[in-house]
Amino acid sequence: MFPQAPSAVVMIRPHHFLPNEETRADNSFQSQAQQFDGGVSQLAYEQVTRAAEQLEQAGVRVHLFEDLGTDTPDSVFPNNWFSTHAGGQIAIYPMYAKNRRRERRTDIIELLKREYRVQDVIDYSGLEYDNLFLEGTGAMVLDHIERVAYTARSKRTDSHVLERFCSHFNFEPMVFEALSEGGVPVYHTNVLLCVGSDYALGGFDMIVDPARRAEIKHRLQLAGKKLIALSEAQINAFCGNALELSASEGRVLALSQTAYDALTAEQIAVLESCVTLLPLEVSAIELAGGSVRCMLAGVHLSRR
Repeated sequence: MFPQAPSAVVMIRPHHFLPNEETRADNSFQSQAQQFDGGVSQLAYEQVTRAAEQLEQAGVRVHLFEDLGTDTPDSVFPNNWFSTHAGGQIAIYPMYAKNRRRERRTDIIELLKREYRVQDVIDYSGLEYDNLFLEGTGAMVLDHIERVAYTARSKRTDSHVLERFCSHFNFEPMVFEALSEGGVPVYHTNVLLCVGSDYALGGFDMIVDPARRAEIKHRLQLAGKKLIALSEAQINAFCGNALELSASEGRVLALSQTAYDALTAEQIAVLESCVTLLPLEVSAIELAGGSVRCMLAGVHLSRR
């Protein structure tokens, strides 16, 4: 019903969650604490469990997979290693951190093939051997209606892989540079920008080039989207890391409780004129530098 808002998601429930040491250097959203006790791991398990329950109660189909391993600390963020697309296509992506490459799971792809109509799986992961990376819908924020791939430059996004993806999947790349006030590149586009069916939340002031910033805002407005500008403080509270989904009573915007609490009353009113807000408590997961959007791999496939 809503091309931008999938009605099903894949989630991973970690049994030994810890923030990833390999990604700490270039992920400024990640907690810099050196030690995490077992309570964080247990809390992460409980929060993923509860988030999946809340999504299902809202009418979103959740495919919940278990991660029993101890060598995949970021497995709770599956949207980085695969994405699904209308017409029956799946993309598998090359990952920057070596320990994140172990997150790819054939059982997830096989379930998607059983439950949905899958025509083609395009695997870009071999490009890792050439140090070429594109971390899925973390690196790209896709407008499935207008066919635009909004992409911030970073170590996790190679322009050649992006061009290849856009050619295969019929998206137009819109690449830009985005920096924090401290001059640090934004590591993933999906912490900066959320594109819904008729609205977009973005840290637009973090886009370095004023002309490119204006072009992106104009492009979103031409597509009929209400723009909600987020401050850098709100970006750091994961207000941009949200995902629109199709639920029983229409569209919902899944976001973290942290993000919801950081929005202004005016911003909430604008959003609620478009979509129902569904805050999820994922504070333990956010220690790893990602939030609700990163936790949800949307399923844009037709069910069998």
